[in-house]
Amino acid sequence: MRWIDFENKKPTDNDIHGWTAWTLPRWQEWLTKSAEHIAELKRLHSAGQTAGRNKYIDDHSAHWGLLKPWLMALSSNKCWFSDTKDTYSHYDVEHFRPKKEAKNLDKTKRDGYWWLAFEYSNYRLCGNVGNSKKGGWFPLRTGSLCSTFGSQCEESETRYFLDPTDPEDVELVAFDEEGNLIPAPGCNDWEVERVEESVTRLKLNEHEMLPEARREIWKKMSQKIDLYRAAKARCAKNRNPAAEADVRRILREMKEMLDPKAHLSSVAKWCILFRNDVQLLKLVT
Repeated sequence: MRWIDFENKKPTDNDIHGWTAWTLPRWQEWLTKSAEHIAELKRLHSAGQTAGRNKYIDDHSAHWGLLKPWLMALSSNKCWFSDTKDTYSHYDVEHFRPKKEAKNLDKTKRDGYWWLAFEYSNYRLCGNVGNSKKGGWFPLRTGSLCSTFGSQCEESETRYFLDPTDPEDVELVAFDEEGNLIPAPGCNDWEVERVEESVTRLKLNEHEMLPEARREIWKKMSQKIDLYRAAKARCAKNRNPAAEADVRRILREMKEMLDPKAHLSSVAKWCILFRNDVQLLKLVT
């Protein structure tokens, strides 16, 4: 999982990797259409037409699909949750807060966040593997405020689901050499519970191809660390131009693996952190 700077990037920006920016009028047109969709959902809700409301959401799913290229560009074409390209299947525009019904930890259900169905800030890019498993899962901690249409307070909910647009949530995630996503060192009990539930509900360890891909990245970075240390040792006593060139090359290759655009760069980062080489920690801090 990598942090996605959602608030400061809009479809009209032209500095997002791989994105052909929309014109401002086109973005305004999208927002206007969203407002029309939301108004119709409110009308259906007021009329007590829950089934009609849900059908309306399904019938107009193409609207949020228009933003998929923009969401992909924000993460350099990587799933926001798995930090992978392709390994996690094709991408869905996932509703962070589910649009029809929300499933609690005990499998009971409550009304979904239908008023956010056409709100772009509720969209996340997720591989189909995780999105299919997640469904409407969105439990809240016992005692948490729960947002409803009549009393909207999403910002005050204490949620389980980790959010890649929340930098504090991203810091809760780490990886081990077996390719597993694990709670970061120092997490408290509640944070550990959040990480573990998110991993389970999104199949972030269960999907076999994911841990395998992470192990490959960990192994590759670990080998580079060993090569770096060996080259540094050759430079220790006397100047060794060949060894110095090796050090520069290896550092350059490491930086390429750590680039946020790179496949599973978050795993490469944690490999360095767990190896705890003082000279290399500056690459990730």
